Amino acid sequence: MDKKDSILNWVDPKDKSGEFKRQTSVFRNWISKDKDAEFPAEKGRYHLYVSYACPWAHRTLIVRKLKGLEEIVPFTSVHWHMGEKGWRFVTQDEQSQLSGENVTPDPVNSSHTHLRDIYFEQNPNYEGRFTVPTLYDVKQKRIVNNESSEIIRMFYNVFDDLLDEKYRKVDLYPETLRKEIDELNEWVYNDVNNGVYKSGFATTQEAYEKACTQLFASLDRLESHLTSSSTPYLLSSPHVTEADVRLFTTIIRFDPVYVQHFKCNIRDIRSGYPALHKWVRHLYWDYPGFRETTDFEHIKRHYTRSHGQINPHSITPLGPVPDVLPKDQEVNAVKVSQRK
Repeated sequence: MDKKDSILNWVDPKDKSGEFKRQTSVFRNWISKDKDAEFPAEKGRYHLYVSYACPWAHRTLIVRKLKGLEEIVPFTSVHWHMGEKGWRFVTQDEQSQLSGENVTPDPVNSSHTHLRDIYFEQNPNYEGRFTVPTLYDVKQKRIVNNESSEIIRMFYNVFDDLLDEKYRKVDLYPETLRKEIDELNEWVYNDVNNGVYKSGFATTQEAYEKACTQLFASLDRLESHLTSSSTPYLLSSPHVTEADVRLFTTIIRFDPVYVQHFKCNIRDIRSGYPALHKWVRHLYWDYPGFRETTDFEHIKRHYTRSHGQINPHSITPLGPVPDVLPKDQEVNAVKVSQRK
């Protein structure tokens, strides 16, 4: 592969704008409750491939846990390192060296060493990125979907007939809030979820400043939303919704990775955004579905050791310490301000 065309060039070197442009997901099929559907809802039929490092894949792990799908949809996490061939599976002798549940060789296709093997299985001439999450039909040996926003919505209800009542009642996309969730998703995705990448992968000062300025304007907007919320959740929801899930995976990575690695350093979360900081810690410490699917080893090592275009020496910073503050502690700057 020509170095100019490397998948590790997040911005095309020929693109003088210097702006990061995310590719559109290719596989967009849908699992259905209809038993005669092309992809019917069945226990154990589908396998989810993820990376603990990836915020888009993290969404699916959270929803899988909140909806009680652990026995319905098994998953495998790839190694945290992304090289020239994309995400790779760990080898047998690496398993004990890495944190995280189900960080194993591919249990479905033992000959596969990289996620891309699954993509080439579908199309030998495939030219897109090999992305996580990837939802795979084990019976048909086909990729169902690789768009996280659609996978999580599938998980909301297509398997409900196989679940206990308490999990069927978990509603992350309530009818009364759908319009507000969709409106929030649109600008949060563009300016925050993807905004950190637009900042970090920019190859011109102009592209970086444009993205970073918009990112922090949108974080200010979110801070205002949470300050005025009548509940601990976005949109004054009485419980966790999709809006919380989609924002969490970016905010939990913000201080450990995005501040330094992606130069998103106008402010950090723990000292600059008290409402966001309280919100993210509530989800992390009080909901196992958020905490148990967050792996800072994978997160820190992936970003700092896979993005040679940004960090050619692969140095992983030690801080911040701790990764997430306890709910009853604040950084010193906040403690001082609270005493005034």
